[in-house]
Amino acid sequence: MLDLIDLRADCGRCTGLCCVAPAFARSADFAFAKPAGTPCRHLRPDARCGVHAELRPRGMVGCTVFDCFGAGQALSARADWRTGDRDAVFAAFPQLRTLHELLRYLVEARELGQGALAEDLGAAVARTSELAELEPVELATLDVEAHRRAVNPLLVAASEAARGDGPDHRGADLIGARLRGTDLRRASLRGALLLGADLRGADLRGADVTGADFRGARLEGADLRGVLFLVPPQLTAAQGDTTTRLPAGFERPAHWTSPAPVRPRGPGRRRARQR
Repeated sequence: MLDLIDLRADCGRCTGLCCVAPAFARSADFAFAKPAGTPCRHLRPDARCGVHAELRPRGMVGCTVFDCFGAGQALSARADWRTGDRDAVFAAFPQLRTLHELLRYLVEARELGQGALAEDLGAAVARTSELAELEPVELATLDVEAHRRAVNPLLVAASEAARGDGPDHRGADLIGARLRGTDLRRASLRGALLLGADLRGADLRGADVTGADFRGARLEGADLRGVLFLVPPQLTAAQGDTTTRLPAGFERPAHWTSPAPVRPRGPGRRRARQR
């Protein structure tokens, strides 16, 4: 069975799959377009990115927020796209990434669940681990979405048991919403669109953020301790600073800034005295 450490990207043990397999279009996330199965122009012969330290200023933000959840190194250990069946490897990559992401959620949910629910979640972890260990040719044709639909009710049940009567904002369109300082404790934000939302100082403790889109969201001063089903790409896609409170085990993204210093008020005209 896969360990949690296997669900973290390790680029040093990968053959650059995320730089080759996916396609991307020129956009705010990518400075140029690339067809699927074509190596990125910045991929070096040693399977490393030649501009890794400059991705954001070069307009390749999409690369910085991508996370394979360990699928890259796992697949590279089974087959090398440079010498083997590249079509099967490229088709298997997104499939395995989805399975690894599901495993993150299921393992976390198993820790939340009790009794029969915990047993069902344990079985789901075992089954998902088995699928994740298939060979590339088998992964390429696997109906991963059917498996996701089968285990999703268990994740929802674990979330509801942990959150109690928290507010329900599942799938809500909160793009650009002004939520500064809002109490969102134990809320369900599964699949919510939070692009550009102002969540500065918001309290999200115990909220379920499965699949929530945090691109461009402001998280300065927000409290994310105890948030359920958070994954690193959600943080990387957002903007925060050193005042953002993170759950245990999460690292602060490198591009997050320090809070702006409070400037002392300089000499100037005094306000008129109230009479």
